[in-house]
Amino acid sequence: MARNIQSLERAAAMLRLLAGGERRLGLSDIASSLGLAKGTAHGILRTLQQEGFVEQDDTSGRYQLGAELLRLGTTYLDVHELRARALVWTDDLARSSGESVYLGVLHQQGVLIVHHVFRPDDSRQVLEIGAMQPLHSTALGKVLSAYDPVAHSEALEADRKAFTDRTVCEPEDFEHLLDLTRARGYAADVEETWEGVASLAAPIHDRRRMPVGAVGITGAVERLCRPDEEGALRPELIAAVRDCARAVSRDLGAGRF
Repeated sequence: MARNIQSLERAAAMLRLLAGGERRLGLSDIASSLGLAKGTAHGILRTLQQEGFVEQDDTSGRYQLGAELLRLGTTYLDVHELRARALVWTDDLARSSGESVYLGVLHQQGVLIVHHVFRPDDSRQVLEIGAMQPLHSTALGKVLSAYDPVAHSEALEADRKAFTDRTVCEPEDFEHLLDLTRARGYAADVEETWEGVASLAAPIHDRRRMPVGAVGITGAVERLCRPDEEGALRPELIAAVRDCARAVSRDLGAGRF
């Protein structure tokens, strides 16, 4: 019988440890939990980090799972309930809006894109499943921050970088945006993350009425915004995104919103 490779067993155990319990763990916690010397644990973590399976927080030095695991797990995503329930509705949203559709969930201090429907035209586009977006400036991120207490805390703890001169970074101003998001039922990003680009998103809830993700569209400002009012999103697009989010939520058992 072939012998197991000890370093792989330890790496697998480390990933399982990081996948459960606390969101982030320090080197000492990991080494102690697995019965490893700190030097051994650090070497494995360093290798996993180089491969993208583990990420280290710059401020605290603690470790957490990396987004590369999602990229390798796209076959799992095909049966993941959130993505599976959203497939038909996001396709319909792309067709009706004429724009790219994104499905995002909270991951670390950002939004992880778990599903992406291309804009239905002949333009060259890049699949962004596995990409990360900031919580404080994107429509998806604001929705998650407004409805998910954990995302809210993550957004406040994160370095809210000014990507453009429209990016809202100050805590009080950001909180006002989240209040507005909850009042309207959707979030907007008009050139707050990328110049010339706008997006809007709405929350998805599960059967317990808990926020589990957000769905939204992204496109050129001139297509998403009204020509007669600067920075105002087209009402028919807002309605389409909110309808999509409600449809996915109902499929997840959330009932009517």
